[in-house]
Amino acid sequence: MSLPPDDRSPEPPAAPPRGRLRWAVVVTLASVLVGAVVGFVAFLAQLHGVETQPARNADGIVVLTGGSSRVSDAMELLAGGYGKRLLISGVHPTSAASDISRTLPDNQSLLRCCVDLDYSAINTRSNAAETRRWARERGFKSLIVVTSNYHMPRAIAEMSHAMPDITLIPFAVVGDKWRDEPWWSSGATFRLLLSEYAKYVAVEVRVRLADLGFDLVPEWSDQPTGSLPQRPATAQAN
Repeated sequence: MSLPPDDRSPEPPAAPPRGRLRWAVVVTLASVLVGAVVGFVAFLAQLHGVETQPARNADGIVVLTGGSSRVSDAMELLAGGYGKRLLISGVHPTSAASDISRTLPDNQSLLRCCVDLDYSAINTRSNAAETRRWARERGFKSLIVVTSNYHMPRAIAEMSHAMPDITLIPFAVVGDKWRDEPWWSSGATFRLLLSEYAKYVAVEVRVRLADLGFDLVPEWSDQPTGSLPQRPATAQAN
């Protein structure tokens, strides 16, 4: 005697318990937090606490504006023969060569002969693009990069991506505040480092994606010719 067919539809699989889902979320967030902390520690390990002279000379020197004593330190390197020419990248449009001359009265001859001003760059990425153009026009194969210690990792990441064929030698400028007190004792310095670390991570992600062929934000050089900013000016006619 045959059994009647079972008309009952199969029951849907049971939903995962809330506790398991909550545990997965906690583990994921904890992993992200640990990764961020480890990355921040690695970022801090790259920052120099004292200024050291470059290990070697270079064809040129580039200084990125935005921090105290960056330009004066770069001029000292130029005066010391560490490079043939200096590019001051990111000069404010309202600043003139005469304004820089007044702040560096002891380097008038160098300013007249060996310094170029870049008025176009507005951020670190455009600093790298303008530096690449300047270096290639001059035929330079090595550059000393001058910027603040906390900014150096991001600057080198941008410039290494923009100029893989040029040797970069970092010269990290250490500010007085950095020397006077530990970074963890100052809320302003701590926030600055966190902000810089976040920007550095963003640059590393963008650069790695670009290396894989996913360039989501084209450089100036990839934009239409009419949208390109003006070219750098020389501090004084050579």
